[in-house]
Amino acid sequence: MPLPKLPAKPADILDMTGMPVPKASKEDTATAAPRGRKRQKQDQPGTVASVDAANATDYARPDVADTASAGIAVPADMTEPAQARGGAKVATIAPQAREQADTKGRRTTTARRADAGSGTAPAGGKSGSTRGAPVRAANTAGSNGLSKLFVLDTNVLLHDPTSIFRFEEHDIFLPMMMLEELDHHKKGMTEVARNARQVSRSLDALVAETEDILKGMPLDALGNKDATGRLLFQTQNMEGRLPVDLPNGKADNMILGVVQTLHREQPQRQIVLVSKDINMRLKARALGLEAEDYLNDHSLEDSDLLYDGAMLLPNNFWAKHGKDVESWIQGGTTYYKIKGPLCADFVVNQFVYLEGDSPLYAQVREVNGKTAVLATLRDYTHKKNNVWGVTARNREQNFALNLLMNPDIDFVSLLGQAGTGKTLLALACGLTQVLETKRYTEIIMTRVTVPVGEDIGFLPGTEEEKMQPWMGALEDNLEFLNTGTKNDGSSGEWDRSASKEVVKSHIKIKSLNFMRGRTFLNKYLIIDEAQNLTPKQMKTLITRAGPGTKIICLGNIAQIDTPYLTEGSSGLTYVVDRFKGWPHSGHITLQKGERSRLADYAGDAL
Repeated sequence: MPLPKLPAKPADILDMTGMPVPKASKEDTATAAPRGRKRQKQDQPGTVASVDAANATDYARPDVADTASAGIAVPADMTEPAQARGGAKVATIAPQAREQADTKGRRTTTARRADAGSGTAPAGGKSGSTRGAPVRAANTAGSNGLSKLFVLDTNVLLHDPTSIFRFEEHDIFLPMMMLEELDHHKKGMTEVARNARQVSRSLDALVAETEDILKGMPLDALGNKDATGRLLFQTQNMEGRLPVDLPNGKADNMILGVVQTLHREQPQRQIVLVSKDINMRLKARALGLEAEDYLNDHSLEDSDLLYDGAMLLPNNFWAKHGKDVESWIQGGTTYYKIKGPLCADFVVNQFVYLEGDSPLYAQVREVNGKTAVLATLRDYTHKKNNVWGVTARNREQNFALNLLMNPDIDFVSLLGQAGTGKTLLALACGLTQVLETKRYTEIIMTRVTVPVGEDIGFLPGTEEEKMQPWMGALEDNLEFLNTGTKNDGSSGEWDRSASKEVVKSHIKIKSLNFMRGRTFLNKYLIIDEAQNLTPKQMKTLITRAGPGTKIICLGNIAQIDTPYLTEGSSGLTYVVDRFKGWPHSGHITLQKGERSRLADYAGDAL
């Protein structure tokens, strides 16, 4: 398409979108002309740089004026940065423009500048964003230099009540329908209701710190220094006519109408809808609107990058790290102090192993630059080292038993698919340390009550009786531990002093709903099915630990039943990543299933 005929005045050549500017009124001409003359006086007269500077000034002003006239709350400091950004463009374009001597060359350069300046991201495009644009790429400004404007869906705030402070220098826009939905979810004692009330309190505190709500509220007013943008509310009716005939009055469609109106009123700015609702994002993209998922709560982008707690050493390990090795024996454990380039990659309490003619199975105890201290492990695969009659059947189970039986380790996380022995190992170590060594007073076991199928309704009885149907794994493993231990061969009596009733008397089943405010002293706490916990719930549980308490988290991140939780946002993934390297925590991922050959084949084939 050929360019339109260019007027004589440089200030009226092209607007930011590459279209001709409508003829200005007398008032606009009277206000715009002095600015242009003022900038020409500052620059050298007759140069293209002065013409471009005047154009940049005139481009920035009408955009803000149009936005203000539309009734949308706009930050008060938006006008001046626009001029500064316009000046920055002039600085990069002026050297090219000076090469053009005649008027035709000057017009061509100006037109090319206008085309480049109008290169804002298309409504449905992904320019300047990545998979985690609402957070991971939040520090990237739009293609035209303006900060992005993120429109938040209600489910984002209900999922993370602090999400409004997670977008760094960018602005947040909250539709009125979102506030209405927030008010609808604030009643009750659920996690969603608590998050809704927390969001309402945060918004109320921000409003109290702002004099003029129409100009936007600074997000750092409450001490969140990383959030330097502004919070904007919908202050007028913004029912955009969607190109598709969608039902009127539905909350999602009304929010989509607001996003479309913002696109129309602020074409120079990148508007992004942030929602946890997949269908909402699909509808937005189908309508040509940019939409992203909220990923700030993801500990990892890819679950395959999750720390597994073990490292296979290369075959030439001793050739590169065997010089000046120091070794000593302390408390029946052999320690090696080694030096080499691989030591910098070690993590405290990580297991390292080397198989072959000279096998090595050790645990990293200290890391200091290119120096590390390794400690040999106790071999729990041997029957003489059995734990409540249980021996390790593979390498990872041996690593897990070393963590569970170590009194210096306060937090242990075990990951693995079904049948790898997570619950059995944790329970066997707990019984040994409660009934034999008396290191802990009792075992407390809890789990999230998320059903796989349809909910069976209310359950009768006390707290422990209500939790009993959810503790089938506990009953199965107790039965195995009671019958699978060695006997004298004649009477068939269990040769241990503890009977089944005594064992059960030292195991308490607790519900997550009553954990707040409690403190566990000298307890052995097992959190089963921890992959269904949110990071906030996981924090609530772990902070219950008092002196002498050990916490074991068990789970399989491939079996998440809680809505809106993924492998990256699960509380189990969160604690594995955050506790990595702490001297009093350990993690291991169990690899091989040991339940039965049928279960192993089903896990692989199905």
